[in-house]
Amino acid sequence: MALSELRADIIAFRHYIQSERGLAENTVLAYGRDLERFARWVVLVQLPQYLKPTLKDLARYVAFLHEEELAPPSIARHLVALKMFYRFLRLEERADATAVDLLGSPKLWERVPEVLPPTAVEALILAPQPGDRFYLRDRAMLETLYATGCRASEVVNLKLNDVYLDSAFCRCVGKGSKQRVVPLNRHAVAALRSYLVGTPDEGARPAESATEVFVSKSGRTLTRIHLWALVKKYCKRAGLPKTVSPHTLRHSFATHLLSGGADLRTVQELLGHASITTTQIYTHVDRERLKAMHKQFHPKGGNASAPLPPPAPLAPENEKPPAA
Repeated sequence: MALSELRADIIAFRHYIQSERGLAENTVLAYGRDLERFARWVVLVQLPQYLKPTLKDLARYVAFLHEEELAPPSIARHLVALKMFYRFLRLEERADATAVDLLGSPKLWERVPEVLPPTAVEALILAPQPGDRFYLRDRAMLETLYATGCRASEVVNLKLNDVYLDSAFCRCVGKGSKQRVVPLNRHAVAALRSYLVGTPDEGARPAESATEVFVSKSGRTLTRIHLWALVKKYCKRAGLPKTVSPHTLRHSFATHLLSGGADLRTVQELLGHASITTTQIYTHVDRERLKAMHKQFHPKGGNASAPLPPPAPLAPENEKPPAA
C-alpha cells in the first residue's frame, strides 16, 4: 500500500466535508490532523491494506492513541473522524461498509492486552547485538521498558537525575506529572551502567547530551516514535509479531508480576494507574494462576479432572434419624 494513495484519499475527504457537507474550517482542520495521525500509524505498523481494516487492526489503533496519551474526548474525536472517512470511502466505492460497522462496534473497546511470554521478551531484549550502531543504548532501553513497566513517553523522558543505579531504582514522571518510584532489576542496572560508561562506538551515551538518559548519537532527546520504530526493528529481528509495541512490554511486565504472585495493588502502584479498575484488565490474561490459587486454597479445590467420590449411602426408610 502506497502512502501517497492514503494521503490522496484524505485530501479528497477534506474537500468533500468542506464543500459538500459544509463543515466549519476548524472542524475540517481537526479531522485532517486526526487522519494524518492515522496515516502515520499505518506506515509505522506497516498495515497491508487500509481499505479493509479488521477489528484487530482498529483495536491496535485505539491502543496507539492511548499510548500517545490523548485525552478520552480526543480519542473519541479521532474515531469519529475515521468513521466519517470510511463512510466517504464507501460512497466513493473504494471501501465497503465493514469498516464503518467495526468502528461502531462496542468490541473495539473491549481489548485484552497483548502479552509476550518471558522467553519472547528475552529474545527481544537480546536482539540488539554488539556491532549494531546503538547496541548499548537500545539494549538498555529495552531492559528499562520491561524492568519498570513504564510507558514509552516515561522512558524517553527519563532524566539522568532520576536514575539511582547504586540503589537500583528510578523515579518516573507519569500522566498528570505524577511521580512514582520503580525498582530496577540487576539486568537493567547492568545494561544502563554499560550504556552510561561505554564508548560511542558501541552506542553509548555521548558526553555532551541533553538531560535525558536516552539520546541520539548527536545527544538529542528521543521521541516516542523513535522508541516505537526501535521496538519494531528488533521485533522483526527476533521473529516476533508485528503487533508488538513498547506498550506490549508494559502489559507483559504487569502480567508476569501477577503470575509470579504480586498483588493487584502493588502492580497498580508500579504502573502508576490512578484507578485499580485499569489494572484489573491484567487479571483476564492470567486465568491459570487463578485456577491454581483456587485449587490450593479452596476446601474443595482438588483436581477438577479427578472423579468425584461416590455419594454417601442413604439411610433405610425404617431407620430413624439420630436425635438432635
